Amino acid sequence: MSTVAPIKTVVASSALPLPLVVFFEGDEVAKRTLSGLQKYRRISFEASESAPQDVEHIVVLTREAQMSEQYDALRKPNVRVLALADARFKDHRFDGAVYAYLPAATPGALLERMIDNAIDHIQLLANRREINDRLQGATREIHELNQIGAALSAEHNTAKLLELILTKAREITQSDAGSLYLVEQAEVEEAGPVPTTAGEGGTITDLLPSPTIGAVSKLVKQDESKKRLRWKLVQNDSVDAPFRERVMDISPKSIAGYVALTGKHVNIEDAYHLPADVPYSINRKFDEDSGYRTKSILAIPMKNQKDEIVGVLQLINAKREMSTKLDTLSVVLQQVIPFTERQRAIVESLASQAAVALENSQLYEAIQRLFEGFVRAAVIAIEARDPTTSGHSFRVANLTVALAEVADRSDAGPFADLRFTRNEMKEIRYASLLHDFGKVGVREEVLVKAKKLYPSQLDLINQRFQFVKRSMQAEILQSRLDYVLEKGRDEYLQQVPQFDKKLGDELAELDGYFETILRSNEPTVLAEGNFERLLDIAAHRFQNFAGDEQNLITDDEVRLLSIRKGSLDDAERLQIESHVVHTFKFLQQIPWTKEIKSIPAIARGHHEKLNGKGYPFKLSAVEIPIQTRMMTISDIFDALCAVDRPYKRAVTLERALEILGFAVKDGEVDPMLFELFKEAKVWERWKVEPYPY
Repeated sequence: MSTVAPIKTVVASSALPLPLVVFFEGDEVAKRTLSGLQKYRRISFEASESAPQDVEHIVVLTREAQMSEQYDALRKPNVRVLALADARFKDHRFDGAVYAYLPAATPGALLERMIDNAIDHIQLLANRREINDRLQGATREIHELNQIGAALSAEHNTAKLLELILTKAREITQSDAGSLYLVEQAEVEEAGPVPTTAGEGGTITDLLPSPTIGAVSKLVKQDESKKRLRWKLVQNDSVDAPFRERVMDISPKSIAGYVALTGKHVNIEDAYHLPADVPYSINRKFDEDSGYRTKSILAIPMKNQKDEIVGVLQLINAKREMSTKLDTLSVVLQQVIPFTERQRAIVESLASQAAVALENSQLYEAIQRLFEGFVRAAVIAIEARDPTTSGHSFRVANLTVALAEVADRSDAGPFADLRFTRNEMKEIRYASLLHDFGKVGVREEVLVKAKKLYPSQLDLINQRFQFVKRSMQAEILQSRLDYVLEKGRDEYLQQVPQFDKKLGDELAELDGYFETILRSNEPTVLAEGNFERLLDIAAHRFQNFAGDEQNLITDDEVRLLSIRKGSLDDAERLQIESHVVHTFKFLQQIPWTKEIKSIPAIARGHHEKLNGKGYPFKLSAVEIPIQTRMMTISDIFDALCAVDRPYKRAVTLERALEILGFAVKDGEVDPMLFELFKEAKVWERWKVEPYPY
């Protein structure tokens, strides 16, 4: 870029150098033509070597040979050639190098005007280049800011976002170090009674501490009227900066506090020589301990869309070269420069984007916490309907996520190419937590049915047996009375043992029947049992109060007691199985984001079997996602190993794995995932605290 001002400025100020006109040594025509011009410096071409190379040169020549000899020198951007020639040069190369052809006898005034035009042309092109350079620089800055903005918007992890904000701010300003502060609400403690909810089973209040009613507890609340500054992050390229988060009052005594309090930026050329009228100062302790030298500082408030200050971005020591380490004072003095106004404007723009991105990130995390709370509350509410299954969904989620992580880490074997993203892990976890939510649509008496008969049904049978017993006793008593009246007292006394034996045998037989019913009423994990004895019992008839004969147990009771596996008959099992459909329909109503939209599809198949004999959709192997296959193994394992339930006893770990092995042989469970489940000892994650996805 030229350092010579426009010609009009040169004329107006004698302090500025005159424009330079160069002619060739020995070119008398050019020398004579230029001799009358007073507002230019004139030197011959040979002497021009001493002239500044960035000064505009107007070269006046008369012969084509001069042009040919010095062609490269005359093609410089700050040189314009005026040819005093009556004819155009023959070499066509020179057409682009000659600014203007003038007759050899051109008057001085006209030549002077042409020289001015040539100088203006040089400066016009120089100004254009400068503007283009600035425009390109601004375009690069805008592009970089856009890229940074996109990166900030895409990052939802607050800790990573803060690192990204400070890193990008330092990169764009070539800062050696920097800090980031966040404005937060102050917290106060209040004492007050904390009531609790009394109740049985797993209620939502079980998640919270439960002091006795009327107890005094300290509650932590945010004070909306008072804010503080949290020193959140430090970066330094030249020295290791030991750092620990700390909280400070928002006070004008510190640079960050002043910026957070006033919303004004601070741009300091030398932190060790602050103006006398500023309220803030710097703490040199870090510099003294580390041998560092803090010099230039730029502190910018981070303002959100409501113009509220949410943080402070503080940059330290702008450098000429970003790669230079400021390890000595001499390097600091040589390399560190003040932050420019342009940099301030760019950082302010970046800080605004960062503030919005930070709020979005915090909102995203709040929504995540809210959703996580909703999921937990939903799971606890469902399990509260059946306290015996409490914790089942959380344990299944633990096992499924653990199995997915093991498969994801596999470098060899069938899962070598299987990889799950963080969002896919979230899908697995949420689908596992919510897989039984549809139980909300199942009748509670079916959901918690512990035996093959409902308690009321067993009570009815028991009353029936008691009635039969009383009837037997009454019949024996009547027989005794008839005998004594007919045979007399002495013979009756001889027959008493036979009467007692007959009654005892009949009552014992009846008790045996009832014991058989009680045994048959117990559900089994596997299909087993011989229920022919029930038919014999059902064939036993008695007279009711109305004198009508009826079976000791009804056909419906025989049918229920003959259930070979579990405690449910076909109709009840259909009700239980319907919980999968309810779950699927419920999950479909939730507007999942595209990152976790597969949750309903994963959850709906946890009772499907690879051989197509599962429920409720009878899916085949290819239709069952691998995430669902993992959940199926975890679901079965927990159902087997969980604490005793009314309808089954918990089995040992070895027995649970054995039963799962049977399911593999029957083509129900994925054999490769089951092997991985065993080999990696995934079951060790069974009762560990849930994964924080």
